[in-house]
Amino acid sequence: MITVKINGKVTNIGQDVRTVWDVIQKEGLTPDEVVVEYNLQVLPRDSWGITNLKEGDSLEILSFVGGG
Repeated sequence: MITVKINGKVTNIGQDVRTVWDVIQKEGLTPDEVVVEYNLQVLPRDSWGITNLKEGDSLEILSFVGGG
């Protein structure tokens, strides 16, 4: 189990969560409606499945909100 920060909250993630994509799925988010910042850099969507999380990583997951 490793510790990462997700949206400012320190979180222990289990062995079933290894990549950024795993976090998106576990959180029940719609991939087309979010942007991910990984260690202070926007992470391209095609990298989510190959970006392995490491101890101390930081993720900010931003959702698009429509309105008028």
